[in-house]
Amino acid sequence: MRPGEHRFEVGEVVRLRKVHPCGSDRWEITRTGIDFGLRCQGCGRRVMVPRRKFERAVRAVVGRLPPRGVGGPA
Repeated sequence: MRPGEHRFEVGEVVRLRKVHPCGSDRWEITRTGIDFGLRCQGCGRRVMVPRRKFERAVRAVVGRLPPRGVGGPA
């Protein structure tokens, strides 16, 4: 995936080049802008990554998580 090829949105799950120490390579996007906020899908760790580094590291968009706190059991 080339930089600028895809418009990333909060809630999308992406696969990155390098594997996190916990063993997962899938991250949820929690913030977009100059920096990207990411949450590891394996251990829940949160990190901030500069846009340029993030766009280079993305291998694929895996999917999208459902919104939190919406439509859950009462």
